[in-house]
Amino acid sequence: MSSEIKNSSEDKMKITSIDIARLTIPMEPFVIATETCYEAQNIYIKIRTDAGIDGVGECSAFPMLVGETQDTCFSIGKDLAKIIKGKNPLDIASRMQEFEEYIAFNSTIKSAFDIALHDIAAKEKNLPLYQFLGGKKKIIQTDLTIGIDTPLKMAEKAKRFVADGVKIIKIKLGKNGEEDFKRVQFIREAVGPAIKLRVDANQGWDYTTALKTLQAIEPYDIGFCEQPMHYRLDAHLPDLREQVKIPIMADESVFDHYDAERLIKANSCDYINIKLAKSGGILEAIKIANTAKEYGIPCMLGGMVESRLALTAKVHLAMAHDTIQFYDLDTCLLGHLEDPVVGGAKYNNYFLELEDRPGIGADLSEEFLNRMESITI
Repeated sequence: MSSEIKNSSEDKMKITSIDIARLTIPMEPFVIATETCYEAQNIYIKIRTDAGIDGVGECSAFPMLVGETQDTCFSIGKDLAKIIKGKNPLDIASRMQEFEEYIAFNSTIKSAFDIALHDIAAKEKNLPLYQFLGGKKKIIQTDLTIGIDTPLKMAEKAKRFVADGVKIIKIKLGKNGEEDFKRVQFIREAVGPAIKLRVDANQGWDYTTALKTLQAIEPYDIGFCEQPMHYRLDAHLPDLREQVKIPIMADESVFDHYDAERLIKANSCDYINIKLAKSGGILEAIKIANTAKEYGIPCMLGGMVESRLALTAKVHLAMAHDTIQFYDLDTCLLGHLEDPVVGGAKYNNYFLELEDRPGIGADLSEEFLNRMESITI
């Protein structure tokens, strides 16, 4: 179903106010090649309408990957709220275009508004979001990610993952090529041949290190490598793909469907990782997935360190697009020490399940929100 709705209710519904809150969740330290997270510094959006239908959204700022912080998201969010206040929330494409005309980039905070607008649109039709998007329920099994540590500690953690029922492990790499080889070697030896392994360098390698490391870990049956090099080195991706057997997944190199088409046409990737915080939300994520489908490129749906609120929106999207075939939906399992979400997607032995509630079907608890700094526009 289109995100633009043309009916009588469209003429009546208007946005009356927007709540913006800092959503700060304490975490165990989580290390990737470019950053260490000590807390999830997210933003919560609630859009209220004169029809009594509210929509909620969330984004997770990752400054080293997307260039936004919780502070920038909170500040720009106030401007975006003023732009759409008094306007029709059901015309999602127009609202998102107004954001683009106001400020370039800032995809993370835009994604929170996009999710909230989609929540309203699905609720207006009394449909779960995945049905509103034209999807149906399917099996979604997430991986679980191991942050960077010593090879031995990462292998020990991998064994605990497997004992807990994990079948797919994503290994964070990108700090040091020789150590990265040992990380993969130790983990494969610890978990055995049946567990699926994938790796993510988060732009941490140069071309020489990427080539040497990926060739070295080929014997360990790696499903794919996410973003081996900095996006500025995209021109080297076609050559890297020719030299290594491990499939390459573009992540930080793809923010929108234009990036996706550029990389695909250049033979730069086998797969694409879609993240709402990079794309600006569901609307652009669908364009990326459609572009990838046109060229026969499977996609993964991933994230930053969102709570189960944004996670639930991603599960709905994953159920609505068959091009999305890989799932990195462990964002709130990466060390979150509190779960403030009511309703929403649930983990069942690393399979994600949804209830058929209208819209996203999730929100934050009032008790938690009352502890957060917030403003109403």
